[in-house]
Amino acid sequence: MDNRIGIYTGIAAGAMIAMISLPATAQTQTSDLSSLQPRTESGRQIYDVGQFSRFNPRTALDMVRQVPGFTIDTGDSDERGLGQADENVLINGARISGKNIDAFTFLGRISAANVVRIEIVDGATLSISGLSGQVLNLVTNASEASGISGNFKWQPQWRRSGNNWFAGEASISGKLGKGDFTLSIENDAARNGVEGPERVTDRFGNLLFARDEVARYRQDQPKLSGSYSRTGDGGSVFNANAAYQLYRKRESVATDRTQVGQPDIFELYSSNEDEWNAEFSTDYEFALGGGRLKLIGLQRFEHSPVSDFFGQTFFDGTTPPNGSRFDRITDEGESILRAEYGWKTAGGTDWGISVEGAYNFLDNEGALAVLDAQGVFQPIPLTNANSKVTEYRGELITSYGRPLSDDLTLQATLGGEYSKISQSGAKGQSRSFVRPKGSVSLAWKPQPGLDLSLKVERSVGQLDFFDFVESVDVSQNNGNAGNPGLVPPQSWRAELEATRKLGPWGSLTVNIYGEKFSDIVDSIPITATTEARGNLDSATSFGVGVVSSILFDPIGWRGAKLDFDGELRKSSLRDPLTGIHRRIGDDKIFTYEVTLRHDIPNSQWAWGAGAEDFRYSDTLRLDQTTRFRTGAPYTWVFVEHKNIFGLTVKADLGNLLGRSEKFTRTAYGTLLGQPGDLDPPFIRGRRDGPLGFTEDRSREFGLIYRLTVSGSF
Repeated sequence: MDNRIGIYTGIAAGAMIAMISLPATAQTQTSDLSSLQPRTESGRQIYDVGQFSRFNPRTALDMVRQVPGFTIDTGDSDERGLGQADENVLINGARISGKNIDAFTFLGRISAANVVRIEIVDGATLSISGLSGQVLNLVTNASEASGISGNFKWQPQWRRSGNNWFAGEASISGKLGKGDFTLSIENDAARNGVEGPERVTDRFGNLLFARDEVARYRQDQPKLSGSYSRTGDGGSVFNANAAYQLYRKRESVATDRTQVGQPDIFELYSSNEDEWNAEFSTDYEFALGGGRLKLIGLQRFEHSPVSDFFGQTFFDGTTPPNGSRFDRITDEGESILRAEYGWKTAGGTDWGISVEGAYNFLDNEGALAVLDAQGVFQPIPLTNANSKVTEYRGELITSYGRPLSDDLTLQATLGGEYSKISQSGAKGQSRSFVRPKGSVSLAWKPQPGLDLSLKVERSVGQLDFFDFVESVDVSQNNGNAGNPGLVPPQSWRAELEATRKLGPWGSLTVNIYGEKFSDIVDSIPITATTEARGNLDSATSFGVGVVSSILFDPIGWRGAKLDFDGELRKSSLRDPLTGIHRRIGDDKIFTYEVTLRHDIPNSQWAWGAGAEDFRYSDTLRLDQTTRFRTGAPYTWVFVEHKNIFGLTVKADLGNLLGRSEKFTRTAYGTLLGQPGDLDPPFIRGRRDGPLGFTEDRSREFGLIYRLTVSGSF
């Protein structure tokens, strides 16, 4: 894999050099073969609505997904507070309001009829702190719309593990007084399942026992949300968003366990969660003293009861059943107030200052119980499961941006944050931190059709408050002790992005990046027998990403295009147990997705195919390692008709190559007894000690049939 990283990075660097070296005339030629070539205005690539007519789009999202060489990046979902902009989609030149409403959701609510045009611009040339690289700005005319318009989508799915009839979404929008409103309802429903055998062997490869497993997963996430926006006569802008969501999860793994010379055992794992969450956010922007001031407020709350159970039923007629249950009730919340003020001075210089205050909390109650010989659950004391974690945080960032020449723009930010983290309970403590933050970005257009972007950033990461409290995984008989001493991780990141417009052939973007972390979070020992998530001194990562769209109109295959999005990544840290450098746990190794779509000219039909795959590094605890691998890429074909009684109907057939999920868990320690013993006792050890046993699991899930019916009104 290391050789692959070097080869891939070398190819990417060579691609960048080739992109820069291509003559400008090759990028600025015009052609009538493709309707997906943008025009250039003031350094921006402009796509008009009519260029996407062949796709018969129902929503703005349908259009954006067909922009050559562009992929939506929703940024870091764990970003601290609201922070600076990191999502590469703007609506009418402004960030999407709210924190948990991403670009996919927002664009899916905008009717295609309300889209005026799509612009692609380098983020560093905008007066929005934090943006760099290719950014999409969607220009709409919603404020001029009259009446009610709406969109809907229904996505039933059939597979051998169960049928899913309840996935879909619908939205309506229109005028309300002098403003615009949108109401939407959606359900990200899932009915998934896998099944297959598992072998458990000792350190010498002797079979201890075998399992035949059937796993089922059901999920419903009905969500009701609404938004309202209004632009005043003086140019002031008001936005409000509200959402309420239920989350219902039911997961089970039923296992028939067999062992030579021993009676069979039935094992059952189940996990249930019944969550609700709500969010309300609002912002108001207006002119003030030669600049513009934007005030933002956000309130989010979540209530999550979870119950996990694992039990065994023995068919020997004498052994009583055993089992364990871990119940947890968690309340989480976030309150944010933010102010942003920006102004311009001579020479096109942009200035800005932002102030943000935030309060986050996690209030957790956890309880572990095990079955006794009479079949009654008896509580097991936990020392750090009932605890409340809070963080008060303040941030101040200043920004400066200006054109250095006609084709070179600078944007810089500088500031820092203060945070105080406190935890109640037996191990509670309170600590405070001051962390610097900032970035420098350069946007350069050395020739028409070529955009280069360089960014260096210092950032502070968000902690997972669940790492502070004790928890138990009853299915694997693992525990995390919780660590009140965690501190926020920090990082330096440098990235270079190059985008080359290929004229009638499409677009190519290459991104090379490197990161250096301090205080990165990983598993560390707490006592001789327990572990938790803790901070390590340093880690590094680097990688390369490629996004490309190739249009086949120039060779006569009109209406066909090939989209590719891939990333290859390498990371390293010093293992806290062995002292040997290894990858960051559960870190991305590679991902890719390639899709072919052909819109047949002069017809309502389209067809296509695709493939995607991924790989992540091993997840490491101090006493075991787990590895997840896919048996084959996930592949699919589809056919689409764009007007069946006014509806767009798309049929997909997925998993053509029979992808399977392969899971290996290696536990370290001492396995007592003989392979023929029933449930031989196991004394846990560390990864630098002897191997105890290995679980090898392979699960299949068969073909997946999906229908998508979408329409607008």
